[in-house]
Amino acid sequence: MNEGQHRNGGHAMKDVHTANDVHTGDEGHPGTAGRYTVISADCHAGADLLDYRPYLEKRHHDAFDDWAATYVNPYEDLLADTADRNWNSARRLAELEADGIVAEVLFPNTIPPFFPAASLMAPIPTREEYERRWAGLRAHNRWLADFCAQAPGRRAGIAQILLNDVQDAVDEVRWARENGLHGGILLPGVPPGSGVPELYSRAYDPLWAVCAELGMPVNHHGGSASPPLGEEPAARAVFMVETTWFSHRALWHLVFGGAFNRHPDLQLVLTEQGSGWIPGVLEMLDYYHGRLVSAASRAATAESKFGAGLAASMGRGPSEVWQANCYVGASFMRPHEVPLRGRIGLEKIMWGSDYPHDEGTRPYSREALRAAFSGVPAGEVAAMVGGNAARLYGFDLAALAAVAARVGPTVAEVAQPLAEPPPDATSPAFAPGGRVRVW
Repeated sequence: MNEGQHRNGGHAMKDVHTANDVHTGDEGHPGTAGRYTVISADCHAGADLLDYRPYLEKRHHDAFDDWAATYVNPYEDLLADTADRNWNSARRLAELEADGIVAEVLFPNTIPPFFPAASLMAPIPTREEYERRWAGLRAHNRWLADFCAQAPGRRAGIAQILLNDVQDAVDEVRWARENGLHGGILLPGVPPGSGVPELYSRAYDPLWAVCAELGMPVNHHGGSASPPLGEEPAARAVFMVETTWFSHRALWHLVFGGAFNRHPDLQLVLTEQGSGWIPGVLEMLDYYHGRLVSAASRAATAESKFGAGLAASMGRGPSEVWQANCYVGASFMRPHEVPLRGRIGLEKIMWGSDYPHDEGTRPYSREALRAAFSGVPAGEVAAMVGGNAARLYGFDLAALAAVAARVGPTVAEVAQPLAEPPPDATSPAFAPGGRVRVW
């Protein structure tokens, strides 16, 4: 179908859930059959390359045909026989259910039209190129609305935007909400040299305003904000060292930029960036906040200019902002991160399987939950593996209860410690050892 023929794929979801509002039976344990309602807060999907064409306006069809005829996909997983996990709805539902997962938050995965590589990391040199890529992202969003409609209530799709034209982004957020993409938006990275304003800029206030107004979370995924480094061995190693740090930058840019003070209902989610770093980084941000605000009151100090206006702009300190406005998509949460849940905020943590990526937990999500959460009270586990995501992304837990009663992992199962990881597991959830990272 073309853009004018696109059908509304939206399906209403209940939005009101408390922090620990999980499907519970009379005995107070998750599920009437003692099972958890698992919602993966980090999954990925996208159309097969040529299937984007019907979602483009007709004026782009010839250009798309030319582009698609010469495009070489750089990603092995999108060339493999299993690539259809990204768009085959029936296969996807079956594999997730077999893994104990009843619903998912959908980040993009495949390449949208007119992009040379991953959409969030590709520089845009000209306005003409922007127009082409914007058309490609809008095609993805329209495909995603239809894909979510194939499994009503079980998919929260995340719309893609660009930051080059804020009004275009605002209009797309409104379209996304009206058409059932309740997962919010994917915030592109702004690496050095991107050519767009930094994320702390007030230029983005119209975007933050519409997201706050419509209850659309702003999601920032790991790996989306690094500058291009090349393909040399050293470059790849440096990428691994720096990639999460560049993704974390969105947190302090929006915090110090006062975005949450001006838009108190704005919600930021940091996904697949780990979670062990959060307490240490919040301590660091609180330190600088206190130091700079204090210095601003003493005009004679050398640091006074660095803190000028900061207190008024931010309103609250970084840790307070985190507790009020921020969440972590704790993909394949590792055992050494779980003891930090009190410092991170139990109601802020959302487990994710990262399906269908190789580093994801499938087909061993039950084992990954055991490795992370055995010994943790069932109510807390229920919040982290489903309740928090339901509250933020608007899933109706009562509507998911029947599926959870059929496929969800049991409380007793998750409580059983995992002695040995599956020998063929590829997820970092099963990596030996592990220490809490604070950078």
